[in-house]
Amino acid sequence: MTINTGISAPGHAETLRKGKGDWLQRYSTLGVLVLMFLGFALFVDRFLTPLNVSNIFQQIAILTIVGCGLTFGFAAKEIDLSVGYTVGLSGILVPLLLTLDWPLAAAIGAGLIAGLVVGIVNGLLVTKVGIPSLIATLATGSILFGVNFVLTGGRAIYGGLPQSYLDLGQGSILGVPTLAIFMLASALVAWFVMERTVFGRYIYAVGGNRKAAELSGLPITFYRMSALAIVSLFAVVAGALLAARLGSGQPNVGERYLLDGLATVFIGMTMFRPGTATVAGTFCGALFIGVINNGLNLVGLDTYVQNIVKGVIILAAVAIVSRTTKLSLL
Repeated sequence: MTINTGISAPGHAETLRKGKGDWLQRYSTLGVLVLMFLGFALFVDRFLTPLNVSNIFQQIAILTIVGCGLTFGFAAKEIDLSVGYTVGLSGILVPLLLTLDWPLAAAIGAGLIAGLVVGIVNGLLVTKVGIPSLIATLATGSILFGVNFVLTGGRAIYGGLPQSYLDLGQGSILGVPTLAIFMLASALVAWFVMERTVFGRYIYAVGGNRKAAELSGLPITFYRMSALAIVSLFAVVAGALLAARLGSGQPNVGERYLLDGLATVFIGMTMFRPGTATVAGTFCGALFIGVINNGLNLVGLDTYVQNIVKGVIILAAVAIVSRTTKLSLL
């Protein structure tokens, strides 16, 4: 005779509740994104047209590339506040060299080297000097802001840019905007490195528990410096593409990508693996911001009202998860 004690039922119910809560933590922000997209598609004319969808991807391309770089920094528990000015550095250096008749490959290479130098300097300040990344990169960002204006005399760089360069930001391949292709390529490379390589796993290990990683024999200084260098490299790629998109180099054009880039990663950290920076989450975070900006613009809201609405929606999305899981940002 089998006796049913009923002991297993509460355990089963608890498992179901836990599983449901985990699912909500992982996908609630993504659900908000889907609902926003459907809402704009149903009630805003021209939102779901092929041209507008293409515009959304072009609008988030630079932001996504910047966010992919920042994901490496967040994964290692380092925040780079100079990233917007690094975008600006490349966005004026590459066009400036092109107007001096440098070959395209050489100009872009110089931009990449400049980004690598910025990343290494940030890494040295953080790991060798011992300055927290927030303070160190805030200072280097201020320096870069001045350098950007010194290089241009405070003026934008117009004219003299080769069509081969402009095509990187304004062209298309088989009807697909080149910016969208660069965005997807950058996201795929970043995802592969973070999720499918030993290097990526060690970046997460250093950010997850620095002391344990050190005791395990990992060269934590190398991985912290590498993370900051990668942030800068993605930023200079974004800056070069941004200047190609605009058809000019402007010394202050990268500033907005600091706050939007950070917001992109923050939003991404509320989905898939809550509390952890992931490339997939960052991409969805960029799409989140892009859909908000595009939809509210089509509605006709003033810019300042858009900022208020965007801020409220971002806070609501993060609050959904932060009430049920600990968001360890730093």
